Amino acid sequence: MSTSLSRLLETRDWILADGATGTNLFNMGLTAGEAPELWNTDRPDNIRALYRGAVEAGSDLFLTNTFGGNASRLKLHDAQGRVRELNRVGASLGREIADAAGRPVVVAGSMGPTGEIMVPMGALTHELAVEMFHEQAEGLKEGGVDVLWVETISSPEEFAAAAEACAKAGMPWCGTMSFDTAGRTMMGVTSAAMVALVDQLANPPLAFGANCGVGAADLMRTLLGFVAAGPERPIIAKGNAGIPKYHDGHIHYDGTPELMAEYAVLARDAGATIIGGCCGTMPEHLASMRRALEERPRGARPTLDEIAEKLGGFSSTSDGTGADEGAGRERRGRRRG
Repeated sequence: MSTSLSRLLETRDWILADGATGTNLFNMGLTAGEAPELWNTDRPDNIRALYRGAVEAGSDLFLTNTFGGNASRLKLHDAQGRVRELNRVGASLGREIADAAGRPVVVAGSMGPTGEIMVPMGALTHELAVEMFHEQAEGLKEGGVDVLWVETISSPEEFAAAAEACAKAGMPWCGTMSFDTAGRTMMGVTSAAMVALVDQLANPPLAFGANCGVGAADLMRTLLGFVAAGPERPIIAKGNAGIPKYHDGHIHYDGTPELMAEYAVLARDAGATIIGGCCGTMPEHLASMRRALEERPRGARPTLDEIAEKLGGFSSTSDGTGADEGAGRERRGRRRG
């Protein structure tokens, strides 16, 4: 299937994705515990501004404000009956902004985790997970997204369920996991295991990778793990803008635009094709990343020492894939704040 994203992947060495959704919306007045997806209908101009900020900063691709738009998460806000509506509207607002950009911009329909634990450890069955993701996917499809974007997943079973749901919707998709526990996802997936998982799927993604996690340095180490496994598909890197710090009742990220520019170039040189930011990444970060990617020539694949020197130390001694994978709980360098 030829899509706007696949065409960009065929013609570009790198693609700049967007930055944070939550951080930007909190700066617009979203409060803790409020469902961002409700703003799609209640405050659409804010969502347009969110999307427009990424596009004007130079993003070639942005995610819709639908991360928690599945029935399980929306049930927490008594909005489980509005899945299709909220996803459709979030997508249609994105379509509006992308179509007015004057250049190719990809609208990616964000689909985050259900928030539930899958069997046998939890109660969520494969069939129910597929149903929830499929309902969300259909709403995003109706709203006009170019591609579905499954993100911040920890469980291989949930990743596989989302892949099946994307197939049922007849939509291309991309998928990222969050590696935040000594080089592994919360459910124990390593970078090498994710490459193997993607290769085994009946409906593999157009591109795969990592988002969120700890800081940009840790995400870069995961990226190198992907590359070492020899994947066939383009790699996505969407790292946080530094490390979260709690200050005056709010969480702030300490990554500067200059740091994110270094991260973007390192990610490109390490082998990522789709490069963006996650938590804490604002339009000013994206603009700095765009300039660096355009102006700085491609270099050699960075070493771990070079990454630590430019982005800060790693949060654990292990990347989760080696013989010391069970001993990587010690934290050094920069820590969660």
